[in-house]
Amino acid sequence: MKIVLAPDSFKGSLTAAEVAEHLARGARRAVAGADTVEVPIADGGEGTVAAAVAAGYTPVQVHVTGALGARVTATYARHAGHAVIEMAAAAGLDQVGPDAHSARTSGTEGVGELIRHALDAGATEVLLGLGGSATSDGGAGLARALGVGLRDADGRPLEAGGAALTHLAEVDLAGLDPRLAGLVGGVSVANGRSHDANAPHIVLAADVTSPLLGADGAAAVFGPQKGATPEVVAELETGLARWVAALAEAGVPRARELAESPGAGAAGGLGYGAMVLLAASRRSGIEEVLRMVGFADQVQGADLVITGEGSMDAQSLAGKAPVGVAEMARAAGVPVLAVVGRRAVDQETAQAHGISAVHALLDLEPDVDRCLANAGELAEQVAENAVRTWTTRT
Repeated sequence: MKIVLAPDSFKGSLTAAEVAEHLARGARRAVAGADTVEVPIADGGEGTVAAAVAAGYTPVQVHVTGALGARVTATYARHAGHAVIEMAAAAGLDQVGPDAHSARTSGTEGVGELIRHALDAGATEVLLGLGGSATSDGGAGLARALGVGLRDADGRPLEAGGAALTHLAEVDLAGLDPRLAGLVGGVSVANGRSHDANAPHIVLAADVTSPLLGADGAAAVFGPQKGATPEVVAELETGLARWVAALAEAGVPRARELAESPGAGAAGGLGYGAMVLLAASRRSGIEEVLRMVGFADQVQGADLVITGEGSMDAQSLAGKAPVGVAEMARAAGVPVLAVVGRRAVDQETAQAHGISAVHALLDLEPDVDRCLANAGELAEQVAENAVRTWTTRT
């Protein structure tokens, strides 16, 4: 029997690779001699680089500018002409924690530095995961790192962060990395690819569909999660609006139009910055990761797929990892079980999304602290029980 283990991480306890390993052990206890194939995955956010490395990409460590300006070590993944970057590695909320100061001043300079490093190493396609950001600067820091000049009314370089954008007077594109100059405004992109065969192709792994501005935008929706008070949210909104206006004044095509695009508000507006300056196209995070790890090939000939994540809830059913796995497995005619830390959906709802049954660690160990402390052992037991139950019924 061939069983494919394709879980996301159990945040706070196990990486995706560790979950896959434990699930495989449990599956082999249930079915002696089972051929278990471990394919750790992610949905485009945290764990995407790790999934790439597990799939054979080479990890690359780079010292870059962190969210608040201090140097940090960030890892991205590279294979041939492809690079996989998590913006949170350079500008993640886990670096700073949610508070009003960091919400105002966190910047994306380090993300631009990672992209530049990947391009210097020969990357022609970059997958940029947008989850877990500390920032609300609309990608202005990324632009600065790639050579764009940002100045205030006195001609001084603008400080980092979304709040500083309220003082933005001039955007100077003259110094933009020449490899990217033809992408400004997205005008050279058709069907997600650049007309210039030599220009890099940037893909945003993001399931967020928010525009940049307004009640559904980056500041209003995500600012409070980063510690922004109502006053700071208003300041960030003003700064992002000024960023759009300054780009339009600098002659950037479609600067205002792209601010309304789905996903422009992702990662504090980094989605917008990448769209307007790098002609980036937005794709489903889980679909891109499944393509990257070759899941369609791995699932061929399988008898069962086991996926999972820390908590399966309504968000999971809106394009997160388990449902993405289930959709691709269903296309191959392979049934799917889910092993999760916590289950907040009923079995009928899960089945409607292609998952035959959901088994939770908390069902076996209801004490949350003990569950977290023993997540690996519990995952093995739950996987063993799930596979035994499934084989008995089939």
